[in-house]
Amino acid sequence: MENEKKLIMLVDDNPANLKIGKNVLSEKYSVATSPSAAKLFSLLENNTPALILLDIDMPEMNGYEAIKILKSKPETQNIPVIFLTAKTESDNELEGLTLGAVDYITKPFEPPLLLKRIEVHLLVEDQKTTLEKQAKELQNFNLNLRKMVEAKTKTVLVLQNAILKTVADLVECRDDITGSHIERTQQGVGLLTEALIESGSPYRKEAESWEFELLLQSSQLHDVGKIAISDMILKKPGRLTTEEFEEMKTHTTFGVKVLEHIESAIEESDFIFYAKVFAGTHHEKWDGTGYPLGLAGEAIPLPGRIMAIADVYDALTSERPYKKAFAHEEAVQIIKNGKGTQFDPCLVDIFTKKAERLKR
Repeated sequence: MENEKKLIMLVDDNPANLKIGKNVLSEKYSVATSPSAAKLFSLLENNTPALILLDIDMPEMNGYEAIKILKSKPETQNIPVIFLTAKTESDNELEGLTLGAVDYITKPFEPPLLLKRIEVHLLVEDQKTTLEKQAKELQNFNLNLRKMVEAKTKTVLVLQNAILKTVADLVECRDDITGSHIERTQQGVGLLTEALIESGSPYRKEAESWEFELLLQSSQLHDVGKIAISDMILKKPGRLTTEEFEEMKTHTTFGVKVLEHIESAIEESDFIFYAKVFAGTHHEKWDGTGYPLGLAGEAIPLPGRIMAIADVYDALTSERPYKKAFAHEEAVQIIKNGKGTQFDPCLVDIFTKKAERLKR
């Protein structure tokens, strides 16, 4: 039934957390609680939840041991699992994501954040199911029925874009101080790429060879690695310490790893190629002082150099808890000051000519 509430299973050895969690979730979902991983598996014998909220630190069997069992069984391996943890060490968070968890939530719960995270992940699962259904239907079409194939292909692309947008929204949900950063940087990349092609610069031929729409879509994943960064760092209302900044840097390499994992399950894809370039190189600098690889000059892939300018411009003109937004003119001057050090000189010239259009 369409109006039937989806089942969420909440597993935690703390009775207070079970009570609080159930109270928060019950309005929108059917909730089954379990004080241990062992009892969770008993519940799963007769019920298939839409999502499992799984505590990590539990006696007898901890969350890591439980998720290994869940992912080893065909009947439970596709159930999305969100870890609940009071810990903040990035190693623990990364371990959970590596084992197959889709996210983690820090206790004590913040009700709006808990509900939003669940809503986004369930939306991803619904769209994934729909996409798989459409893909199976597409496989059954007669290859000679070109019009039907084209129509279904368009439907799949719409669903693909919807999933991509949902993933991008999930990243921004985790890093909620950035507002519509992903959308604005995507627009910046598109504008600068078009201007580069129009300019007749030495990079024109390379840019013309790109699949422009795929390039723009993939740019939305440039910060996908932030899903592995602690909430305490992403949401910190102030500047990061040296140690915190070093952890923040890892979002570039983790983003590439996430995309490589996707790439391993599909055929060669320009989309994933562009996404990996954006994720891994948008913090490299022209003079070689950036991260994570310290690439310099044209050794930095061109899409990464373009994203570097779009990313910094948006960061400068957006308000943050530790700074006010710079005026457009100030932001443009800062980027011009970085010509030949932080940014590709040719791209800075193109940016300067199109800055007013980017402002609009």
